[in-house]
Amino acid sequence: MMHRLAAAAAGFLALSTGLVLAQTPAPKTDMTKTDKDMKEYQLAAVSKVTLAQALTTAEQQGEKGRAIDADFEKADGKNPNHYSIKVVYPDGKLVEYGINADDGALYKTENQPIERYFTRLKPADFQKATTSLKDALKIAEQKAGGGKAYEAEVEREGASVQYDIKVALPDREQKVKVGPDGKVVD
Repeated sequence: MMHRLAAAAAGFLALSTGLVLAQTPAPKTDMTKTDKDMKEYQLAAVSKVTLAQALTTAEQQGEKGRAIDADFEKADGKNPNHYSIKVVYPDGKLVEYGINADDGALYKTENQPIERYFTRLKPADFQKATTSLKDALKIAEQKAGGGKAYEAEVEREGASVQYDIKVALPDREQKVKVGPDGKVVD
């Protein structure tokens, strides 16, 4: 009888402990973060559209345009998570395109005064580069050991251009510089 009573008490204790544990809230993890709590590189890493896809969409908007600058931007009150991409055309025209990072749709087009953007760069400098920004993205992603490029900018280095690219990795971002010939610059 004593043995049955002890077994019943042990069963009741296990059941009540299980019920208490079931009612204890689970600890919060990074997966419960909202978009506004995440850093840009974290949002870019999980966006459905890659920067390379957004560049293709932007460059297809006009004839012979070349993307020269791309930034991932977090959603705000009037814009979704998006890539802001500047494209320069051989005639010197500069256009900024907004590409939705979730569905790849072009949602904004804005002409920019080229003088405001360039100090020493000229449209011909981009045309001379043998490596495109899109190719430089691939090179930067490989150099970073994977990850997803989410921002890129073109600067003048000597007599040519150089690409400064940020790559989103699972736990951080890494900056990679790529020369106009496709070689990583240290």
